[in-house]
Amino acid sequence: MTQFSKAQVRLAIFAMAIGSFAIGIGEFVIMGLLPDVATDFNTDTRTTGHLISLYALGVVIGAPLITILFARFPRKPMLLILLFVFAIGNFASASADNYFLLQILRFLTGLPHGAYFGIACLVAADMVRRNQRGMAVTMVMMGLTIAILVGNPLATWLGQLIDWRTVYHTVGALGLVALVMIALVVPQHPNEQKTSARGEMKALQNPQVWLTLAIGAIGFGGMFAVLSYIAPTLINATGLAPHWIPIALLIYGIGSLAGSLVGGWAADRSLKLTIGGSLIWSAVVLGIFPFTLESIWSVMPMVLLLGSAAALVPALQVRLMDVAGEAQTLAASLNHSAFNAANALGAWLGGLAIVSPLSWQGTGWVGCGLSLAGLLLFWITKEHSRKAPDIISL
Repeated sequence: MTQFSKAQVRLAIFAMAIGSFAIGIGEFVIMGLLPDVATDFNTDTRTTGHLISLYALGVVIGAPLITILFARFPRKPMLLILLFVFAIGNFASASADNYFLLQILRFLTGLPHGAYFGIACLVAADMVRRNQRGMAVTMVMMGLTIAILVGNPLATWLGQLIDWRTVYHTVGALGLVALVMIALVVPQHPNEQKTSARGEMKALQNPQVWLTLAIGAIGFGGMFAVLSYIAPTLINATGLAPHWIPIALLIYGIGSLAGSLVGGWAADRSLKLTIGGSLIWSAVVLGIFPFTLESIWSVMPMVLLLGSAAALVPALQVRLMDVAGEAQTLAASLNHSAFNAANALGAWLGGLAIVSPLSWQGTGWVGCGLSLAGLLLFWITKEHSRKAPDIISL
């Protein structure tokens, strides 16, 4: 393995984390601005929730498609191209003059998302020792976590103060800043593993890859069932004023930061305990959530605990690195497709729950069910890995 200095590793990870930060705001800020976008286009909150699902669908489709089509393309230039497309997509979203166009643009803007995270995580993992991969991945993803912790509350506040379009202009500018930083400080790996579209697609023949992806797509969907509608839930069920939404998102971000750090540390020690424990924890938190909506004093601690579900993310990313063989880039990108499939699934089922007799409490029940389904998939994955002699068992 090529040796990089600590300064090189830190600067490279920091630059890629800035890209994660921009993408994190671009993906999640809509959750706090659903009422504002709905008002602007004269639609309802449930309808504007489709913007969440469409962006997530773009990630799900874009990650494998881009990875396969550009399998032979060097990783660093690919990161720059993906960030450029992301930035342009956000500038265009800010200028959309009708809701149909905004839907198309949010889908297109989601296309580079998964490929960026997958490639960035591989670049970071290749720069450190094997037993440091979990924390390296966590540090790249820390940009996403900081976006949830600080960026999204500030962006939501900015959107409420000025308008939501200003937020997307700002996200586009952040994407360009990250592009310049990566161009300057991320080294081109001299021993970068060369692959091909056929080689990358070998990952799709491995049942362990699909099972691991399914854990994220279904199990993590529980968190998104609640988070996607956190703003209207707190306004309509708890009776909070809109200015409380950025504060709630900040509290969620604190929980997400803690969960990510614990998850990265734990993944380097036991993937089995980290994945299984995270899913059990999420099911418990989501099962309790519906009982806490009556009061700000009970719901805000649950919003904090909801964020801690992020502990699952680095563990699944490392697991995919272990089982993907030579198809590392596709597997890493598909992990983010899986989490955005969770985003789309959670937002869709949460929206159905809201208009059902379960009302706002229903998002928690749906979320708990999805987490338990993810736990069942984890058990199936663990049992299958024991019976496959060429697979690292959980």
